[in-house]
Amino acid sequence: MVERNDSADNGPVAFLGDASMRIAVVGCGYVGLVTAACLAELGHEVVGVDDDTHKITLLSKGQIPIFESHLAELVAGNVKRGRLKFTRDIVPASQQAEVIFICVGTPPLENGEADLSAIDKVARAVANNCQTYKVVVEKSTVPVRTGHELERILRVYGARSGFTYDVVSNPEFLREGTAVEDFLHPDRIVIGAQSEKARAMLEELYRPILEQTFKCPVHRNCVERPKPRFLATDIASAELIKHASNSFLALKISYVNALADLCETFGADVTMVAEGMGADRRIGHAFLRPGIGFGGFCFPKDLQAFIRIAERGGHDFALLREAEKINLGRIDHFVEKLRSALWVIADKQIAVLGLSFKPNTDDIRFSPALAVVSRLLEHKAKVRVYDPKAMEKTKQAFPQLTYCRDAYEAASGSEALLLTTEWEDFRTLDWARIRESMGRALVLDGRNFLDAKELAALGFEYHSIGRPKLP
Repeated sequence: MVERNDSADNGPVAFLGDASMRIAVVGCGYVGLVTAACLAELGHEVVGVDDDTHKITLLSKGQIPIFESHLAELVAGNVKRGRLKFTRDIVPASQQAEVIFICVGTPPLENGEADLSAIDKVARAVANNCQTYKVVVEKSTVPVRTGHELERILRVYGARSGFTYDVVSNPEFLREGTAVEDFLHPDRIVIGAQSEKARAMLEELYRPILEQTFKCPVHRNCVERPKPRFLATDIASAELIKHASNSFLALKISYVNALADLCETFGADVTMVAEGMGADRRIGHAFLRPGIGFGGFCFPKDLQAFIRIAERGGHDFALLREAEKINLGRIDHFVEKLRSALWVIADKQIAVLGLSFKPNTDDIRFSPALAVVSRLLEHKAKVRVYDPKAMEKTKQAFPQLTYCRDAYEAASGSEALLLTTEWEDFRTLDWARIRESMGRALVLDGRNFLDAKELAALGFEYHSIGRPKLP
């Protein structure tokens, strides 16, 4: 056992030496923490690295700072087993690891390009302190050619120590809310590498997933699932796959939202149109649900970044710019529906159900729901909100809102109720009770989530996206 004592990290960080592979995961955000916990669950020995002292203290106790289905039990269980440890010190973690995953943030700059300063910092720390061979894996979403620059930084800063390495691109395809399941049961595992040795090491690291030889912690009685495809490419192609995938999905969402506006104009039902489209196996039903637009930290950021990548290469990706424009217009469209129904928004009490950018997560980054809230505040509405998981994070950004114990308290006395995040709990509310408590029985469903006929039968004035208003 190799051990380092660091009282600031709540205990020793150690590699036991008997795991399948020794791994360091640098960055313990959504992607990094899921990666670390799932790799530990597969039997590898993992050290998570992050410079946030509070986060490391919490994680070292087996607790997590975010809400993500099944993640808390994976972290707690593997910390207890000794397969998962956490530290603020990248030096011993990277020195002892065979594979180093870089999972730090790449937030958008003002011009839409990705900020790669955190990746540069990690690369320099690894190169300055390692003397033996490492596989350095870019897991963060990065622009094409980042692997080339990463290799150059490792070469320049590692020259004096004789540090040897291979760079690999291994993009993540995790959806918040189902990230653990997505990691353990992926459609594909993409490995971009120039070295056969590095490619083989990553294939071995993921072998329990590729061959489904692990006990699934998500589905206790998990039936056999299709084995994921292992796709080996060059580094640049792997980097492009991530941006190309997210941008294409964003295009589908913007397309169906544009269709929804057309349906409203001609009295058609976008739900039926999308059903007919999705029945074509060349198209499929996924991401053909209209609403108030896509959000979160991936789609908006990756779409902007891909547009800038194309521009740097001399290409005008006008198609993506139009998708971005359509998405940004969804909030105005939704708030105009409310204004049209209420006539005047100012001084009226509005209930908003849902604050996270999607259900089953507490992530509020680039949340369309919060964009709606911001617009309501601009119109001087009195806003009451409820979300099952995201209220504590929202309070930091919007302390002026009225935060309610449940949906019923939010709705009480309100002259309109806006559903902005499709939490399953909201579908099964006692809507008759809500109808009796509201000042005006007006519902605007920004996700086409509720049963229109049921609400109309209860006496609600119900508005949705791209569907005719019921009489």
